[in-house]
Amino acid sequence: MPEQRTLRLWQLISPTLPVGAYAYSAGLETAVADGRVSDAPSLADWLAGQSWGVLAKVDLPVLLRLMAAWEAGDREAVGYWTQWLRAARETAELRAEDEHMGRALARLLAALGEADAGSWDAPGHASWATLFALAASRWDIPPEEAAAGYLWAWLENQVAAGVKLIPLGQTVGQAVLFELAAMLPEVVGSAGALADGALGAAAPGLAIASSRHETQYTRLFRS
Repeated sequence: MPEQRTLRLWQLISPTLPVGAYAYSAGLETAVADGRVSDAPSLADWLAGQSWGVLAKVDLPVLLRLMAAWEAGDREAVGYWTQWLRAARETAELRAEDEHMGRALARLLAALGEADAGSWDAPGHASWATLFALAASRWDIPPEEAAAGYLWAWLENQVAAGVKLIPLGQTVGQAVLFELAAMLPEVVGSAGALADGALGAAAPGLAIASSRHETQYTRLFRS
């Protein structure tokens, strides 16, 4: 039987988690509208590029630092890395997505009895990774497994968005996810090896797509 911490991780990365992840495409909607993402191979390339160029260099290494800070009871470090991550968001939509999902998870964790979560449900305060790290640390999820779950949940949501937007069949979408999953251990390992001074990413294509999405004429997604 799976260990309790494994079951908790499955719950944390479930598509049914009520944090609104389904409402965000992180610039993918604009990339599809522009024709840059139009089929399964281009979707896989778009998501692999973000996995290596952004998540491996920003989200995942910061998530690991946030977990360490929560476990050490170092609230100053939690605050520092939360604000660092918020500052790394290059557009208003990407920051709003991060904050809205973080605040939703804060409310959920508070309802599940996690006392430290409630204070994070405030404007200009939360980040998704901060609350994800809090849950993972309290539920004794190993850092590498938590990082892998974080990346998996992001990929799963993005593939689901691609299936709707391009559109693709569900089977094709699963084939894309199957392909991307093969790189997951290497991406997580790369993130874990980064020193503080090596953190940071430049993804101009993503930033432009996200910025243009703010005024896109028709939209299915909030970002």
